[in-house]
Amino acid sequence: MSKTFANYEDTLKWMFDKLPMYQRIGGAAYKADLNNTILLLDHLNHPEKQFKTVHIAGTNGKGSVSHMLASILAECGYKTGLYTSPHLRDFRERIRVNGQMISQESVMDFINRHVSKFDEMDLSFFEMTVGMAFQYFADEKVDVAIIETGMGGRLDSTNVIQPLLSVITNISLDHTQYLGTTLEAIAAEKAGIIKQGVPVVIGQTQAETTAVFENKALEMNAPIVFADRVFDANKLQTSDKQIQSFDVWKNSQLYFEELELPLLGTYQQKNLVTAVCAADMLKAHFNLDDKDIRYGLEAVVRNTGLSGRWQIVSRNPLAIADTAHNVDGIREVVFQIRLMQFNQLHFVLGMVNDKSIEAMLQMLPRHAIYYFCKADIPRGLASEELANQAFEIGLRGRVYDSVRSAYFSALNAARPDDLVFVGGSTFVVAEIV
Repeated sequence: MSKTFANYEDTLKWMFDKLPMYQRIGGAAYKADLNNTILLLDHLNHPEKQFKTVHIAGTNGKGSVSHMLASILAECGYKTGLYTSPHLRDFRERIRVNGQMISQESVMDFINRHVSKFDEMDLSFFEMTVGMAFQYFADEKVDVAIIETGMGGRLDSTNVIQPLLSVITNISLDHTQYLGTTLEAIAAEKAGIIKQGVPVVIGQTQAETTAVFENKALEMNAPIVFADRVFDANKLQTSDKQIQSFDVWKNSQLYFEELELPLLGTYQQKNLVTAVCAADMLKAHFNLDDKDIRYGLEAVVRNTGLSGRWQIVSRNPLAIADTAHNVDGIREVVFQIRLMQFNQLHFVLGMVNDKSIEAMLQMLPRHAIYYFCKADIPRGLASEELANQAFEIGLRGRVYDSVRSAYFSALNAARPDDLVFVGGSTFVVAEIV
C-alpha cells in the first residue's frame, strides 16, 4: 500500500526533507537535464498544454516583473496563474491564481495522488513543484500563467512550456558554479528559454550579452525587442513615501503620465520598463488596453502579494528589508541607501555559502554597524565566518545566533533618525517580513 499524508505539515515535510532541494542544499539539487520534468509531465498528461503562458528568466528582477505582468492580466479580467520561487514565508506563495495561494488541501491532494510515482522517479523538490503548479493551473482553468524560472533557463524545469512571450530581465553574476563565470556564459543559459518563433523581450541592453541574445533569437527565428531601447521611465518627485511615481515613454512619446508604483526600490524603474514592454507586446494575444496596464501596475502588491522588495518593516525606527543577494542586487541596494538621509546605519546581514561573498562585502558601507546572522537553512553561511570575512575588509559588528535576534537588537539600538536595513539573502528577509 502506498503512503499517504494525513496533514499538510507532513506533506510539506516529505517534500522538503526527502528530496534534494536547491534552496536548502545547493549543488546536490541541480540536475543538468530536463528528462525528469518531461517524464513527470507525461505522467500528468501534460497539464502545461492546457493554458497560455509567459516565461520569465533573468538574474535580478524576474520576480518583480512576473508579479507586475500577473497583476496586469488579472486586472484585465483574465484568470491568471503565477508561478515563482523561492517563497518567503509560505511554500504556497509559489503557486497563485489571481493572487490567491494554492490551498493546503490542493498541495496534499497532488502529492498523495502521485507520491508512489514521485518516489519511483526520484523527483527533485523543484521538479515536483513545477508539476504541481502546472496541474493546479490546468485544474483551475486559468486563461494564462506567468512562469518564472528558478535558476538559469535552458535546463530549468520550467523550460518545457511553449509560451506566447519570453522575457529575460537582465544578466549578472549569480549561481556561477552552475551557469558559468562570465556574463556571456550566463546569458547563453538564460537564452535557452527563447523558443522557435516566439517573441522575446530583453529587459536591459548590456554590452556583454546583447550579441548572445541577438544570435539566439536569429537562430530561433524569434522576434527580439530590447525594452530599454523602446521604453523609458522618468522618476517624478512625490510627497507620498508609499509609492514611486513615473512618467513612462514609448519611442519618445508619453505612454503613462504619473504612473504610481507601490514598489519602492530604485531598481524597480528598470523592472517597470521591462514589464510595460512585455505587456505592450501581449496586446497581440489579449484584450489589454493602456488603462488596464496602468491599473495592474498600480495594484501589483494588492493583486499578487509581492513582498520583500525594499519593504518597510518598521517605521520607528525606519527598517527596510530587501531580498537582493548577488553583486548587482547589492550594488542597487547600496546606491539606494546612499540616497537616503539618516544618522546611523544598522545593517542586519546574512548570506548563503555559495555566493560571491567577498565581492558583495567589498561593496557594503564601511560606517554601518553590522549585525551578522545566519538564516535557518543548511546553505546559510555561519555568522562567525561571515563576520570574520567582513572584519578583514573593515566592516565591524557583532555576531548573533539568529536573524530575529540580530534584527531586534538592531531595532533596539537604533535611534529615531537611524536606518535599519535587513538583507544579503532572500532567506534572511524571509524570517522577518
